[in-house]
Amino acid sequence: MSSPSHHPITLTPSHPVTLPPRHTHHVLEVRDLVVHYHTTRGAVQAVNGVSFDIREGERLGLVGESGSGKSTIALALLRLIRPPGRIESGEMLLEGVDLLSLYEEEMRRVRLAKIALVAQGAMNSLNPVLRVKEQIRDGLKDHGIQLSPRALADRVAELLNSVGLRRDVANMFPHELSGGMKQRVCIAIAISLRPKLIIADEPTSALDVVVQRQVMDTLLAVQEDLGASIILIGHDMGLMAQVVDRVGIMYAGNLAEVSPVSDLFRAPLHPYSNLLIASLPSLEEKGAFQGIPGLPPSLLNRPTGCAFRTRCPHAMEHCAVVTPHLREVEPERRVSCHLYENEWSRESA
Repeated sequence: MSSPSHHPITLTPSHPVTLPPRHTHHVLEVRDLVVHYHTTRGAVQAVNGVSFDIREGERLGLVGESGSGKSTIALALLRLIRPPGRIESGEMLLEGVDLLSLYEEEMRRVRLAKIALVAQGAMNSLNPVLRVKEQIRDGLKDHGIQLSPRALADRVAELLNSVGLRRDVANMFPHELSGGMKQRVCIAIAISLRPKLIIADEPTSALDVVVQRQVMDTLLAVQEDLGASIILIGHDMGLMAQVVDRVGIMYAGNLAEVSPVSDLFRAPLHPYSNLLIASLPSLEEKGAFQGIPGLPPSLLNRPTGCAFRTRCPHAMEHCAVVTPHLREVEPERRVSCHLYENEWSRESA
């Protein structure tokens, strides 16, 4: 078998971006997204045919262990996958327009204006030699918004106020700010053009617990003010339980389960979801922490069948041969597991 090409794909528009979007109540629809990282040993299948959607004003959580593909999905949605990574196939419809059909210049205009990122580690996101007001101004200027010095100062102060920061923060450098203040500045930049979708990639992982709560409250408050949707990426199941509407459980580049958050914690469907929730500490019961045995599989040499089968307490012979696919087994609930084949066969009968 020949090795895959290492040249970046050319994304040719299939239709002009000026066409009106399809009528849909979904802000984002992702269909069969595949992202590989090409190495000398072969393709690392980081995202392996993922499909999900997010509604207007909804909060969707993507949870999973390190290396499960969560952050790769975020970068793919922003079209920021760089070599050796490559988006191999799929659709990413933002308000009906496929982001993969856009030229790079068109995609640059979409970033920040329609889809924005609050990244992990604010210190790495902010330019250390520019004042806060200059960093906010750069995003506005890059999208053709020219303001007088007075109007710019008012706009920056308004954005800072919306994330709970004083007006004088505008004249400060990042190193003069605390971790929580830096993350709030990143949120202010992300909402500066009132995007329809905010991707928050572990936005509180570098902060202490009290500041985490404050930053999340700030993020959710600005989301409600904008009427935007949020994709919250992380591994903190407790945080997800408090803030999101639906949860997608990622495992080895695939979605294992997608459920409303209350249903997931009440009765998880996938064995991996069940083990994740069982590993959470409890105030009611004392005892040793329960981990998940084994390790995730190599995405370079993906095993046949179900990727979770070597760690699954319910694995069957069938699991080693046939790959399960994400299907709806209850209203609003989808799972990728052979344990639910009887439900699928009844539905299709």
